[in-house]
Amino acid sequence: MDAREAERLIEPAVPSGPGVWADFGAGDGTFTRALVARLGPGAQVFAVDRDARALAALERSVAGITSVRADLGQPFELPGAPPGTLDGLLLANTLHFMRDPPAVLARLVAWLRPGGSAVLIEYDQRSPSRWVPHPIDAADLPALYQAAGLAAPRVVARADSAFGGEMYVAVGRKS
Repeated sequence: MDAREAERLIEPAVPSGPGVWADFGAGDGTFTRALVARLGPGAQVFAVDRDARALAALERSVAGITSVRADLGQPFELPGAPPGTLDGLLLANTLHFMRDPPAVLARLVAWLRPGGSAVLIEYDQRSPSRWVPHPIDAADLPALYQAAGLAAPRVVARADSAFGGEMYVAVGRKS
């Protein structure tokens, strides 16, 4: 998937216009680029990943992002963004790598302001594998979002995955 396809995928979940967002598990930056393009000028985007090389490459190729090297399974800080300040967070094909997705999501949601959006992109109805060790079916989202202090999620988009199956985009707001 390229950044244009990713932008089309997140369009129903991410409002256009400036805001403060974080892409948790940014990886090679496909969805970070999509987020920057969708939000436009004036937005502040944090790209968070544990891979220093990926973050360095992303910083060289995408203007205006703040990269943060962190393991999402451990506590960390976003420079200049205390808890309760993000307008939105994006977890694209990330949460399925966490051993305890509800705990990780709850910790990340602490950065959202009231009314902020939590956007999740995952594979639906997938069996565990080394590429998706902890799958998150769309049917399991209401309990996951509720445990993290989020309103019931809405699945706003679906797309076929190049790796088989289907991906979904879900969004829920912080109460």
